[in-house]
Amino acid sequence: MASVPSLAATVHQRVADALSAALPEAVALGADPSSRSSSWGDPMLRRSDRADFQANGMLALARKLGGNPRELAGRVAEAMPEADEIAGVEVSGPGFLNITVSDAAIVRTLAARAADERLGVPYAERPGTTVIDYSQPNVAKEMHVGHLRSTVIGDAIVQILEHRGEKVVRRHHIGDWGTQFGMLIQYLVEHPHELDHASGEETGGPGASGEAAMSRLNRLYKASRALFDSDEEFKARARDRVVLLQSGDRTTLEMWRRIVGESMIYFHAVYDQLDVEIRDADVVGESAYNDDLQQVVKELEDGGVAVRSEGALCVFFDDVKGPDGKPVPLIVQKSNGGFGYAATDLAAIRDRTGKLGADTLLYVVDARQALHFKMVFETARRAGWLPEGAARQLAFGTVLGKDGKPFKTREGETVRLVDLLGEAVGRATAVVREKAEQGGLELTEEEIAERGAQVGIGAVKYADLSTSMSRDYVFDLDRMVSLNGDTSVYLQYAYARIQSILRKAGDARPAAHPEAELAPAERALGLHLDEFAETLAGVAETYEPHRLAAYLYQLASLYTTFYDRCPVIRAESEAVRENRLFLCDLTARTLRQGMALLGIRTPERL
Repeated sequence: MASVPSLAATVHQRVADALSAALPEAVALGADPSSRSSSWGDPMLRRSDRADFQANGMLALARKLGGNPRELAGRVAEAMPEADEIAGVEVSGPGFLNITVSDAAIVRTLAARAADERLGVPYAERPGTTVIDYSQPNVAKEMHVGHLRSTVIGDAIVQILEHRGEKVVRRHHIGDWGTQFGMLIQYLVEHPHELDHASGEETGGPGASGEAAMSRLNRLYKASRALFDSDEEFKARARDRVVLLQSGDRTTLEMWRRIVGESMIYFHAVYDQLDVEIRDADVVGESAYNDDLQQVVKELEDGGVAVRSEGALCVFFDDVKGPDGKPVPLIVQKSNGGFGYAATDLAAIRDRTGKLGADTLLYVVDARQALHFKMVFETARRAGWLPEGAARQLAFGTVLGKDGKPFKTREGETVRLVDLLGEAVGRATAVVREKAEQGGLELTEEEIAERGAQVGIGAVKYADLSTSMSRDYVFDLDRMVSLNGDTSVYLQYAYARIQSILRKAGDARPAAHPEAELAPAERALGLHLDEFAETLAGVAETYEPHRLAAYLYQLASLYTTFYDRCPVIRAESEAVRENRLFLCDLTARTLRQGMALLGIRTPERL
């Protein structure tokens, strides 16, 4: 089905046609009434609390033409073509056009959206390939609260872009290479049963296998670290093992693969708990670029992008200096010949733009790494691997505790992600159980557990996604699982309430009635429903999931007002009842689709 033009787009066109007819001199001077940008001749249509829409471009236009803005606005209002969509146009203030649309236009437009399984959301017209790098855990290490934001934000952006029909390549740049693996592998060579799976250790329900895998990895890491720190001969063997790993020794690589495999079992368990799909094919770690590093070095050095400084290969920048005022370089290769993060990040860019043909690279990475990526992007641009403006770091802020400091355990340790998610699910499960008992809803323990997981994980995700990613936010489970306020539980409850109404409607079915007169709460809800497609387009353009979260929260709030003021089942007539059921149904579908794009489930009953 073709995309459904919004009422805003339709009204904008009517105003543009009127402006062209009433003020041809403006068009002659270069005004483009059909444009929806903020040029001086644009009607600049927006929602208003004085009417449904307001066009306020007459002020800038009057300055250009040397006329009276109110008089110009009057001429445009008189030239407004007769159309079913427009119920009234008034001039107010210094030349504002206040425009009211008809009830019938609202219902007809919403009916067209409801007839489309995509709710009238068009596919993107922009060609190209986007590679998004997010959720970057480290092999043999536990995922912590710091991985939460990268995973949740990245997954939401992927879902939104893919829903728009864009080609998206996911990349999880895991830390699976480096000097610590010499220590781990050497210990595993000398203690080959350290990662053996004990009989029966993985019983105990979902996630148990991941916990067992992490337990084995923790045991391996602690034992190898203790030996590395206390035994000089083992330390020497471990360092020799790094060389064997980098040179591709078969035995060493086999041990390395065992460690990576254990980590993947753990990663998948955490992702399953977080309700995020991570495919093995999308996990491309630092090791994948190992064979390319020498070529990266050669091209940077041959092209004069990088120079040798005290034995290291460095890239210098005029605007990057340390506290002493001296230039701080990006070190591509260390003086001992080793490689750091910069080398693999550069190799990844070279691969993504070269082999994958990406024209947009997105990195969902902690804001504290902004300087590193600024230098990496500029280096790749100088090398000719990266077009100007093609790469962007979607920098996110820090998760804070209630004390306003980075979220830590009472002992000052980084919070394990599995512990945080487990507590959220536990808290949400208690809420679900309490509300079910209060409402007389009979749920099995399995149903309570399932809905508790959906509510708890949704609460954690929404708290993150409803905050602008560049800002820090406080992790407060009490607030997150509240039925009141800007929470996912509030949205989930609104959806479940609608499903309850639709079930209670019996034989009555949702049906659009353009002839029905709309109450103010119905109009407000309908106009907001009509903004869904444009909201998604804006979110996809700016990569800001919090704008979608804000839209959904306002939708749920407007529905609550509608529910309080407009009887549905007991409406005064069959047509009004069917029309209100139609608004309920479209609201539920929009909530469900929007929440799904944020990675949040919507239980049919709460």
